[in-house]
Amino acid sequence: MTEMLLKYFREQQKQVETERIYNTQCPYCSMQCKMQLVEQTHVKRKTYKTIGRDNPTSQGRLCIKGMNAHQHPLHKDRIQYPLLKINGEFVKISWREALDYIKEHVTEIQEKNGADALGVYGSASITNEEAYLLGKFARVALKTKYIDYNGRLCMSAAASAASKTFGMDRGFTNSLQEIPFTECIMLAGTNIAECQPTIMPYFEKAKENGAFIIAIDPRETGTTKIADLHLKLKPGSDAALANGILKVIIEENYLDERFLQERVNGFEEVMQYVASLEFSVIEEITGVPLEKMYQAARMFGQRETGMIFTARGVEQQTDGSAAVQNFLNILLSVGKIGKPRCGYGAITGQGNGQGAREHGQKADQLPGYRSIENHEHRMYIADVWNIEEKDLPRKGVSAYEMIEKIHDGEIKGLFLVCSNPTVSNPNANFVKKAFEKLEFLVVADMFESETAKLANLILPASSYLEDEGTMTNVEGRVTLREASFPRRGEIKHDWEILCEIAKVLGKEEYFSFSSAEEIFNELRIASKGGIADYSGITYERLRAEKGILWPCRSLTDKGTERLFETRFAHSDGKAMMVPVSNQAIVPKAKITKKYPLYLTTGRVVSHYLTGVQTRKSASLSARNFESFMEIHPSTAKKYEISNQELVQIESSYGRIVVRSKFSEGIRPDTVFVPFHWADSQNVNNLVSEKLDPACKMPGFKVSAVNISPSVKRSSY
Repeated sequence: MTEMLLKYFREQQKQVETERIYNTQCPYCSMQCKMQLVEQTHVKRKTYKTIGRDNPTSQGRLCIKGMNAHQHPLHKDRIQYPLLKINGEFVKISWREALDYIKEHVTEIQEKNGADALGVYGSASITNEEAYLLGKFARVALKTKYIDYNGRLCMSAAASAASKTFGMDRGFTNSLQEIPFTECIMLAGTNIAECQPTIMPYFEKAKENGAFIIAIDPRETGTTKIADLHLKLKPGSDAALANGILKVIIEENYLDERFLQERVNGFEEVMQYVASLEFSVIEEITGVPLEKMYQAARMFGQRETGMIFTARGVEQQTDGSAAVQNFLNILLSVGKIGKPRCGYGAITGQGNGQGAREHGQKADQLPGYRSIENHEHRMYIADVWNIEEKDLPRKGVSAYEMIEKIHDGEIKGLFLVCSNPTVSNPNANFVKKAFEKLEFLVVADMFESETAKLANLILPASSYLEDEGTMTNVEGRVTLREASFPRRGEIKHDWEILCEIAKVLGKEEYFSFSSAEEIFNELRIASKGGIADYSGITYERLRAEKGILWPCRSLTDKGTERLFETRFAHSDGKAMMVPVSNQAIVPKAKITKKYPLYLTTGRVVSHYLTGVQTRKSASLSARNFESFMEIHPSTAKKYEISNQELVQIESSYGRIVVRSKFSEGIRPDTVFVPFHWADSQNVNNLVSEKLDPACKMPGFKVSAVNISPSVKRSSY
């Protein structure tokens, strides 16, 4: 049998007439693994495969998504031409017609309702160049204050917490290369085994080297399997758990008192607040036994080096920003920051979650992580853009708040780029109704997503194989994504689309770019002197050095491997600790008699975000072709639910139907549903619209639900 297979493959290889190799990067998670698409032309057909390339971040590794990434841009459903909705059906039109349509409706809406009647909704999956240009497009071409992006649902809590604590936000304070050599690691609310599989070897190597790993998660996952200690807390109790660990650190005096005195403000207030807390109350809130809190605190406090990593499990809550701040309080209390093998990492979800928030897509930010409300920052960017400072709009609102303004009729038209908000946002039924109220919706995307189906006009956008540009990965490393795969039909890059729209709106002088590199060179100037300073980075350097960690302030600057070695980014050079309450300012869902179970959400390894791309991959879709509800067998028995049975899940916001999946590894008071599916399987139909007051992050990770068999059983 083996000889027959070898013979078959040899014969296949003989039939290869030509072979082409395209360099690129994975379009999915924040590891941004380098890879190559190999295209082989055979006698009668073409075949494709994706292989990894060596690079400083993932060292040639690929996960199952990366290996099959090419399947979606090559899919038959790929949009290749502008599509205009006429009488409820999408009809192919020319780019000239599409641009004229946009000009007519933009002009009409803004003349009638003002500049802010238009909004822009961006993405953390587009390149730095396109994120930068989208922010400029909103504020210069449209002159609207309403721009935000889907990264608000991903990284805003960690970004807010790091900015308040350290004075700046870069995903990792260290490079990945330090992880294998640290002695204690705390993984809070992160399932890297499924969300960022190619980062796992760093943690596995640390474990081989003797690191003690603490995992904090309501579920047992592929990530918790490598942990020495698993704290299986109640959903939403992360801030309280951090207080418990911090209380032990203080009472057992694992503090780095010299570090606290010289480099930190606010410790006395934190110590006083934590002293007022009772361990018994924290145990009740979290469901974590006191002895396990002691074990976590002792291991993290006693080891010479240690690192803390957070992700969506901690962050996607109505006190997500405060919860992350409390884990940073732990880190600061023991002085494990700004030193070798000591630091913090926010494990970014989307491919360009870091870069996309640095250069102007967020409602309150300008390029370089500048503040749109700071006069000096406004003057600098206005000068770069050659506009008057007074003409630069002020701060807008967050992504979900924009949707509320759409629903209320304040925003009447929207430009949407590479996002699917009717599925990804909380209270998804409300969001869809809001989008249906829009007078004018233009979507730039590769497929007819659930949101694109509601559009008046869909514009065909290029994919990762075709669209060159820079991305900033999980550790803050700026990389250059080469992309030379030929575009089909009339597909355009996002940056080209923005430039062409700006031209018909009479703003060509501000958007006269002919390449992604030209845009990047303007971004470099715009970021110069800002927190996220890219001014010393060039395409030439990125090709030669395989990525550079920002800030990089000159052409001779090698980039910044480790932050905060001598000072933090606050004006006085010190970090800031603040007391964090056990209870969120915005109340979280409570389990009740009517809704007696916690619901939490997350990812599976074979899918990404709302699944628009990965469900176009036959290899990935086959692994998980439908959603599911993970439930403890004892809980299932109580509710008379069988394994692999269709189940109705209901909250006060809506209901969905998914298939049950028994797991001994989840808390009995909790069920888990992934968020990659839409319509009747969209778990975000069940999630509250309440937002974290600090960063406007929705509380995806804590909902109260009831469950029942989808089909009522008859008794005979």
